[in-house]
Amino acid sequence: MTTTPHQIDIHEILKLLPHRYPFLLVDRVVDMELGKRITAVKNVTINEPFFNGHFPHRPVMPGVLMLEAMAQVGALLSFKSGHVTPDDSSVYYFAAVDGARFKRPVEPGDQLIVEVEFERSKGGISKFRGKARVGDELACEAELMCAMRRVDR
Repeated sequence: MTTTPHQIDIHEILKLLPHRYPFLLVDRVVDMELGKRITAVKNVTINEPFFNGHFPHRPVMPGVLMLEAMAQVGALLSFKSGHVTPDDSSVYYFAAVDGARFKRPVEPGDQLIVEVEFERSKGGISKFRGKARVGDELACEAELMCAMRRVDR
């Protein structure tokens, strides 16, 4: 499948993010305006390992994983916009979350649409505003900060 400059498929996501199963929480970027905003998809399936314990009688995606998905999507926006460049000697850490609100449970079979807007970047720290939806319903929203740091190997 061919993607446009405003889309990112799983192959490019794997090149940009260090995360791997079971912690990669972005399946596809469906729209992006460099330096401004990005929209991505996370397909939520029953075979994800967190559903075994959260909760066995009523599987629900943990809210912290929705926030992590937003942070991963924000990192993709930063990388593609040129704010930071991923490499083997750096890590893009989740640095802060403010104003997190959870409005709707996310269950197996849902498609989580993650929308992130870039707010600002300074000194390797970027700030974003994120929302996650299922259809037209808001599931989660928060302000996020991520920081690029060098690591010794």
